[in-house]
Amino acid sequence: MSESLEARITRLEDLLAINQLFIDYGEHLDAGDFESYAQLFAEDGEVRLGPMGRATGRADILALMTATLGDRVGETFHIVSSPRIALDGDRATSTVMWSVASLADDGLARITMVGHHLDDLVKHDGRWYFQRRKGIVNLPGRLPA
Repeated sequence: MSESLEARITRLEDLLAINQLFIDYGEHLDAGDFESYAQLFAEDGEVRLGPMGRATGRADILALMTATLGDRVGETFHIVSSPRIALDGDRATSTVMWSVASLADDGLARITMVGHHLDDLVKHDGRWYFQRRKGIVNLPGRLPA
C-alpha cells in the first residue's frame, strides 16, 4: 500500500465524522433544535432546500429553519441512507439519500417524501461542516406551507 497507516486512519476518521454529520443533521432537524442544526454549517455555509428556501450563514440558516419548520416539530422523522463521500484533503463532496416519515391521519407512519442531498463539505479546526447543502426532492410529498 502506498498510503501510510496514519493517512489511512485519518481517512477513516474523516469518513466517520462526515457520517456523524449526516446523522446529526437529521436528529437536530427532527428535534427542532435549529440552533444546533445551523452549527453544522460552516460560518458562511449555505443551505438550498428547493421550495423551502435557501440561506447563507448560520444566523440566516437558523432563521429559515425556524420560520419554515418551527411549528411542525415532531411531525416528521428523517431517515438518512446511502452516503457516498469523496474526500480531498480538508474538502469533500457527498451525496446522501433521505426519506421523511410522517404520522398519517390513521395513526400509522408513512414515507411522505424521498430525495437526496448534494453536499460540499469542509474541515475547519479538525471538524467537518457543510459548506453547501442542496436538497433535491425525488418523490414529492407534503411540503411545508
